[in-house]
Amino acid sequence: MKKLFSSQDAFELQAVRSELDALSIPYMVKNEFASGAIGELPWQDSQVELWLIDESWYARASKVVEALFLKANDGVTSSGVDWFCQHCGEENGGSFEICWSCNKAR
Repeated sequence: MKKLFSSQDAFELQAVRSELDALSIPYMVKNEFASGAIGELPWQDSQVELWLIDESWYARASKVVEALFLKANDGVTSSGVDWFCQHCGEENGGSFEICWSCNKAR
């Protein structure tokens, strides 16, 4: 299994789920009902996440997520999708706009 997307915004999560459902991409939802545990658990541990059941769908599914959250003005994605640096190949978290390894922009 591979993590595809996470967000605190229920509308973003539903948009991604709807697109994955429409394309019959198999996924599971982690922490869907964990919001009541915030305070007992750190918010990061209770954030809703979408995970692909079969990693072979990752390329297609990540394109779906990127298309949903593409910023109209500069073409940079603003989603929680992890990405690989085109300069050094390092994997970075989706919230980072700069590679943590080589400091090159996304």
